[in-house]
Amino acid sequence: MQQTPAHSPGRGRDSFIDVIRALCVLAVISQHWLMPVLSYENGHLSTGNALASPGWWIVTWLTQVMPMVFFAGGAANFFSFRSAKSMRTWLRARIARLLVPVIPLAAVWLLLPHALIAAGVPRQPVLLAGGIAGQLLWFLAVYVLVVALTPVMFRWYRRYGWRVIGVLAVCALAVDVLRFEVSPAIGFLNALFVWLAAHQFGFHYADGSLRLRSGWASAGVAAVGFGITAAAVFFGPYPPSMIGMPGAPVSNMSPPTALMLSLTIGQLGLWLTLKPVITRCAERPRVTAVLQWCGTRFMTLYLWHMPALVMTAGITILGLGFTTPKPGSPMWFAVAPLWVGISGMFLVTFTRIFGRFEIRRPSGAASTAGSASDMGLGKVVLAAVLSAGGLLGLAAQGFISPGNPLAPVLWVLLVLAGLLVVREKNAPKAVAPQGPRTVPVQLAVRQEDARVLSRQATG
Repeated sequence: MQQTPAHSPGRGRDSFIDVIRALCVLAVISQHWLMPVLSYENGHLSTGNALASPGWWIVTWLTQVMPMVFFAGGAANFFSFRSAKSMRTWLRARIARLLVPVIPLAAVWLLLPHALIAAGVPRQPVLLAGGIAGQLLWFLAVYVLVVALTPVMFRWYRRYGWRVIGVLAVCALAVDVLRFEVSPAIGFLNALFVWLAAHQFGFHYADGSLRLRSGWASAGVAAVGFGITAAAVFFGPYPPSMIGMPGAPVSNMSPPTALMLSLTIGQLGLWLTLKPVITRCAERPRVTAVLQWCGTRFMTLYLWHMPALVMTAGITILGLGFTTPKPGSPMWFAVAPLWVGISGMFLVTFTRIFGRFEIRRPSGAASTAGSASDMGLGKVVLAAVLSAGGLLGLAAQGFISPGNPLAPVLWVLLVLAGLLVVREKNAPKAVAPQGPRTVPVQLAVRQEDARVLSRQATG
């Protein structure tokens, strides 16, 4: 295979992974801002979903980018974990960096809904906003657990290779059968099986074993992935939309179904087909600057884009009496850029205010050359479990719960407890972004990984 610039040994980052991460965050933000169909009357905010319009489900096959988010995370985690001298230090650093940006979000949203209600804002829209602000924390909860499992998955990858993804796929299919035949609650097991498999694809990319000989080969992979997805929708029990739809009896995302694995293959093949174009574009100075800016603020952008939407909706829908035009109409397309622009201004403002919490080195994020002898692995696992539990609670109940006012506080305390467990005193204040490294050209990494594992076993 001919080397692309992203494979150049002299480069310190993999621009392909950088672009995937940036575009995925942009896709998540754009979709969430454009989906709502809102109207307000007599103190009640009605909501709908523009993607529920007839035929619009096909858009979600591209805009549902969570498979690529976990893929890119897997590649980045593989690069950094392989160069880590201590598994415990690596886990502490990763978990802390994920949790720190949540604290200012929680500090604002534990108080803001109550302040708005006290100021006379109608209760129903405020409750809805408090739920939306915490809803997307499900991703962070799952990703914390995936990060905590990375050392185990790394060892299994080195030992079993592609068989790991095969086993995870079989588990995901078995869970789907039990979900449809026994109990829908069983489906939540796929939050780990499905996303661990997508994460594992990132390992294969980072190690060089996912390299394809030509663009035609990767296009063929895309065709196979999307073809399996289409067949499962047409002949199986799966809905066509890759996001949850209002009133739909089954969602492919909440919790994820095994269909997300075939979607992962389709999207991955598509991205690999476009890789030469993407890497050339990423070499441009302006693009590089944007990627560097986003790279240190990904979590802030993700956490605060829904509060930015809440601000836009509060001013335009509640304050000015605006109603979302019919999705797909000329007026909807005319208003969409203005709607996104206003939300974007709020997000930029929030990022400038709260982004500093992410670009500062989180506690525990010492250099990968540092020591973790002051903390056992059990404490790191405890931190992951505590924080994931708190994040899932906030995702389910939001930052305000009329039936149990103390519940959001307790969930935040769990997250804070997890962060304090991995906290390290006297950490440096700032850190350059630890982006993904380049994909190896020579496949001599297996000997290197063996040495890394031996070091980590004694770390």
